[in-house]
Amino acid sequence: MQSSGPSASGKYSHGKTGIARIFSTLIYSRDGFLTAVYGEAAFRQLLVLHSVLMVSALVVNVSGIERALLLAVCLISLLVELLNSAIEAVVDRISLEHHPLSKNAKDMGSAAQTTALLMVAVVWGVILLA
Repeated sequence: MQSSGPSASGKYSHGKTGIARIFSTLIYSRDGFLTAVYGEAAFRQLLVLHSVLMVSALVVNVSGIERALLLAVCLISLLVELLNSAIEAVVDRISLEHHPLSKNAKDMGSAAQTTALLMVAVVWGVILLA
């Protein structure tokens, strides 16, 4: 039976190595993405918004670097929302009771997403209005 704690080296055994570990990681990532799509309304809304923006980025007349920036900020915002949702899930898993630290964690996750959306607006504005 495999131990759930760290080994003498301080590292956890993941049980899989090489290509099997890479494949498992891809499955876990897919599962996380689908969980966000089906379970998080905010993620679905951002996915729609950023899908429209990313398609628009492919058709606007900008340089390759500008196009890459337009696409990158959209992906960063989606990434931040995935992390924000993960923070909220962990906080809710620990306890649903109101606690100042839980509120702080959720509020900081929300602030991170607001900052990411502000970055999207600034980058798109600067590139399209310059």
